[in-house]
Amino acid sequence: MANYSLKINNETHTVDVSPDTPLLWVLRGELKLYGTKYGCGIAQCGACTVHIDGLPIRSCSIPIENVDNKSITTIEGLSEKSDHPVQMAWEAEDVPQCGYCQSGQIMTAVALLERIPNPTDEEINRAMKGNICRCGTYSRICKAIKAAAKNIES
Repeated sequence: MANYSLKINNETHTVDVSPDTPLLWVLRGELKLYGTKYGCGIAQCGACTVHIDGLPIRSCSIPIENVDNKSITTIEGLSEKSDHPVQMAWEAEDVPQCGYCQSGQIMTAVALLERIPNPTDEEINRAMKGNICRCGTYSRICKAIKAAAKNIES
């Protein structure tokens, strides 16, 4: 066990866990931030995506020792009232069905729009291809990303 200082959603947390503990287990088990989901456990489905220093990262496969003193944003930290333009577009386009993958999808979409403010379909497909939705809402996800891009732009 070791102490790690984590800046999560602009708050500092100290946890005492094994260095190889995945960030996802710390978020959910230690800090009770349940918005980030466990999907495949091998960084293949994207359900556990969070931002680390602004980049979308799969939290199920990154050991806590690799994120000490880095800035981490989870879906809970994206906005106080779930009113981030991407979250609002998600709701307006009626994207969620079962909802399980949605936090990872949204975190990946936000990172895309921060990097490419007005993405093409190809850029959206490339950025989102690692996020799997078992309900198949991909066309709605694409519409929501484009709507969010317009809302952010205006």
